[in-house]
Amino acid sequence: MKTLRQVGIVGYGAYVPMYRLKASEVNRVWGGVGAPVEEKSVVALDEDTVTISVECAKQAVKRSKINPADIGAVYVGTESKPYAVKPSGTIVAEAIGATPNVSTADYEFACKAGTEAMQNCIGLVGSGMYKYAMAIGADTAQGKPADALEYTAACGGAAYIFAERSSETIAYVEASYSYVTDTPDFWRRAKQMYPRHGNRFTGAPAYFKHIIGAGKALLDEAGYKPEDFNWAVFHQPNVKFPINVSRMLGFTLDQINPGLVAGNVGNTYAGSTPVGLAAILDMAEPGDRIFAVSYGSGAGSDAFIFTVQDAIEDKRGGPKLSSYIERKKYVDYSTYLRHRGQIIQ
Repeated sequence: MKTLRQVGIVGYGAYVPMYRLKASEVNRVWGGVGAPVEEKSVVALDEDTVTISVECAKQAVKRSKINPADIGAVYVGTESKPYAVKPSGTIVAEAIGATPNVSTADYEFACKAGTEAMQNCIGLVGSGMYKYAMAIGADTAQGKPADALEYTAACGGAAYIFAERSSETIAYVEASYSYVTDTPDFWRRAKQMYPRHGNRFTGAPAYFKHIIGAGKALLDEAGYKPEDFNWAVFHQPNVKFPINVSRMLGFTLDQINPGLVAGNVGNTYAGSTPVGLAAILDMAEPGDRIFAVSYGSGAGSDAFIFTVQDAIEDKRGGPKLSSYIERKKYVDYSTYLRHRGQIIQ
């Protein structure tokens, strides 16, 4: 899919909370025998999806060097919004100075809610409806205690401001593609606190079928091969899945390593692919080509091709994602539950 007007990223930002919970601590409590990651990021008592989104959005605005009042849309993709009935997007828009002349909405599509927001922002800017549009993918840990998800379900997010391609955009969108089916691998019904997952559907035909479907279709449409890319990022529910799917598509481990933040902070759900993309933008060079594919349970994938522009050199100031990953303060399991609101004093 291509827009009538070529669209690019004019600013981006990412954020990961400081607190960490080690997998060994979860094992200590529940008697586990192993974990797919060493540790995961955990929110503080005063953090949630909205505060994470605001941090990301402020960074994106600062890097973009635009007036936030010119942003026509602020869309937040998440499956852990703090209010059942009250949009997160309005809070973020207010915090960055984009109100009142702005469209806001909360997007839902499990772990691809953030890239779903990106697709819509690209379309709105590409049509000429808005000069600037912001998409955010952010989430907090939603795993049920003692469930496999508790090891990897983490916290973090990333924000992107889209504009018509110019010398000010840091990477432009060559093409995108969406691939969706009704595959019941993961769900959470109304009033249920924790999501559930169908284990035998999680890998195939869920994750692998959709990422490969979207990825191959986009490569065919654009006329590219994996070796035409410098970087690639795939949705990261764990460390093993993105490595395996990259090999299935023909990408190398060297291409995907910078985006593999799952091994450092855990799965940030709707922020997973956007956060991985931010890690790549923190080090990519002008002319580099990036391949990105998300995955959302339920199920679907969004695939993108970005080409980095010269403006990246001038707009990469401020904290890099690595600085958030490297700062750590470890908590025990009871503190983790308290931060999640499971234990109330």
